[in-house]
Amino acid sequence: IIMLSSLLLFNNKKMISNAFVMVRKNNKLKKNMNNIFLNNHRRHSTINSSSSLFDGTNNNKNFDVIVVGGGHAGCEAAAAAVRVGARTALVTQRLDTIGELSCNPSVGGIGKGHLVREIDAMDGLIGKVADEAGIHYRVLNRKKGPAVRGPRAQMDRDLYKEAMQSVLQESDEYKNKLTIIEASVEDLLLDEKLVLSSSTSVLDTTATSSSNSIMSSGSSKDDTKFVLPQESDRRAKICGVEILVGKEKSREELYAPSVVITTGTFLRGVLMLGHDRFAGGRQLRDKEEVEPPSIGLSRTFIDKFKFPLGRLKTGTPARVDGRTINWDACVVQPTENPAMPFSFLYADKSNPPNIAAGRIIDCYQTRTNELTHELVMKYEDLLPQYDGGEEGTGNGPRYCPSIYKKVQRFAERSSHNCFLEPEGLNTDLVYPNGMSGPYPPEIQLKILRTMVGLENVDIIKPGYDVEYDFCNPYGTLSHTLETKSVCGLYLAGQICGTTGYEEAAAQGIMAGANAAISSCSGEKGEPFILGRDEGYIGVLIDDLVTRGTTEPYRMFTSRAEYRISLRADNADLRLTEKASRYGLVLSEERLDLLRLRQSEIDASLQKLNDYVLPVVEWAHHYPDTMGGDQISKRAKSGEKKSAIQVLAMPKVTLSQIESIMMEGENNQIIIPSRVHDTVEASVKYKCYEKSQERDMESWRKAQGMKLPPGIQYIRENFATFSNEELEKLDSHRPNTLTEASQISGITPQSLVYLHYYVKRKYNKKKKSSSKDTAAATTLTAPQ
Repeated sequence: IIMLSSLLLFNNKKMISNAFVMVRKNNKLKKNMNNIFLNNHRRHSTINSSSSLFDGTNNNKNFDVIVVGGGHAGCEAAAAAVRVGARTALVTQRLDTIGELSCNPSVGGIGKGHLVREIDAMDGLIGKVADEAGIHYRVLNRKKGPAVRGPRAQMDRDLYKEAMQSVLQESDEYKNKLTIIEASVEDLLLDEKLVLSSSTSVLDTTATSSSNSIMSSGSSKDDTKFVLPQESDRRAKICGVEILVGKEKSREELYAPSVVITTGTFLRGVLMLGHDRFAGGRQLRDKEEVEPPSIGLSRTFIDKFKFPLGRLKTGTPARVDGRTINWDACVVQPTENPAMPFSFLYADKSNPPNIAAGRIIDCYQTRTNELTHELVMKYEDLLPQYDGGEEGTGNGPRYCPSIYKKVQRFAERSSHNCFLEPEGLNTDLVYPNGMSGPYPPEIQLKILRTMVGLENVDIIKPGYDVEYDFCNPYGTLSHTLETKSVCGLYLAGQICGTTGYEEAAAQGIMAGANAAISSCSGEKGEPFILGRDEGYIGVLIDDLVTRGTTEPYRMFTSRAEYRISLRADNADLRLTEKASRYGLVLSEERLDLLRLRQSEIDASLQKLNDYVLPVVEWAHHYPDTMGGDQISKRAKSGEKKSAIQVLAMPKVTLSQIESIMMEGENNQIIIPSRVHDTVEASVKYKCYEKSQERDMESWRKAQGMKLPPGIQYIRENFATFSNEELEKLDSHRPNTLTEASQISGITPQSLVYLHYYVKRKYNKKKKSSSKDTAAATTLTAPQ
């Protein structure tokens, strides 16, 4: 049945594709194809555990690690496994879509840019590839402090995909060590002796993390406990995958003790446009084809493993014709030049390659208006009916909502931003960021034409939604991203409930590394895990494993309690050396650059500490920032301050300090450019890092604190809380701080604030003090 269903899908590609580029007047295809796939069960492949799977008799079929999927998680997982030393196979449905930017043509952002920097610090791919393809750079939150600044860049889609494929297929590091196979993975191969019958309960999804094996972080300052699989949890052992190869769809088997699943939106994926539904994981960008979904793996996860699968959705907006946009009516957003690259390997260069060569674009901004919103709500009955969410409304990303969700959720607002982002140097396609909404094509066009600059715009391809299966990681995954019940099976990317290229890539590098360590070192291999105090990747994985998620998870700086020390500028100082110990960093250039940066930082801080002037002289140069009302009193006492003490003052910049110091150094450069931001941030945040530690220690001791039942979770009481946090706290009504900390979406800063709020308002035995108030806001005050 599944073979016939697959043939039906492939034979009807043209019919499906045509439906995507025309206004449909009938519903003949509606749900029919999708239901064929969703209602059929798959057989589960097993092999006898007594057979020798890894005896090397067929080198083309025996690997240490198999990675399923060629998206951002899959590329990072495969590359990481190779660097650790594993014989690795990357299996993907299409070779030509490896590294495809499926949705928006950008990388990075607030929180996301931190992830890219951390991946790069561990010799990952996304940062280097993004710099090869970047054509427009901006640092978000630049007016705020270094901790929350987010590097972001627009990509040329073609250049990005070409660069990623070139690295994996042609670079010396990977080309002879990574086998890339074009095939569809239909099922998993398991050790037959460990497979339970389908009627056996495989996983207790109600179990809490406290019932699992835990291991304290070795080098981490944090006291986070890491969940690791236990033998008692094991129900099966991975031995490989079953694939369909070629036009004939012949069945073959590949063998490996570790398999990483990175299926993205393909797990029982359904594409939606208006009321029409089509089985698929993605529409190809440059062709009128729909890539088929993965059905067999979903059935395996449900029927055999009893994984807690749910449905999530995401959407992509229409692609419009840039030649039909009135650019002069929109607000231009030029690239920053010089630009801040993602990769630390560009630290010695003034600019990423395209910016240096002048191959750049401008982005533009327009806005929705009341007429836009009127049409959005008028045609809401034409939106799809989803499998997930309340009453079929779908379960989409809270922080990247469709235009319908924006208008519905923020009815008081008269407009929303829309950013017009060209998709490359040699294309007229433009991505209208912020305008996703799977209305019928003619309605999408009406909505877009209500905005300034888009009055005569034409749509090249309509936007659509995709709904897919995901596995809730809470109770299912360990901190290595290995499943607890199936030995050797790792999950990474959107299958774990996240959204975004950067979150997927972050999981991919960790899953690939741990899969390789397990396969190559066995039980002797120490798992590669990052603590919450070591990186945003540690925060991401810990949130997923210990809290789970019920909606697409997106990284923000507010999710990290140690964000003051987890900056984008110091990711290499935090992670490169550790990653090198696990075999992830092979580049001598990167290690040499790390040592150079560290020595320059130390030398720069020493220079700042040794340079001393009377306070009156500092104030003479910059009276507004280095002076003050007390300067005359200090001048009489002859008080002196070092440059490092003056730099610690709130409004003083390192550039100001340098300009003063250079007067006595014949205008010689004081601080090398490659360490400038890190030196400044290190000085600025030194005192706050100590406060951060005190706050977190106080929070840990207070986790058992009971929360009074009468707390009102409203804006008047918790002004800094997000709407999500207020909604979830009011809905869950936690009894203790510990219970509150286990609610997905509640940030550490808010937990600290909640702790002090209860302490001040309800603990009448203790006097309320201004010191409490200051401590409660320590993590939110400094930027």
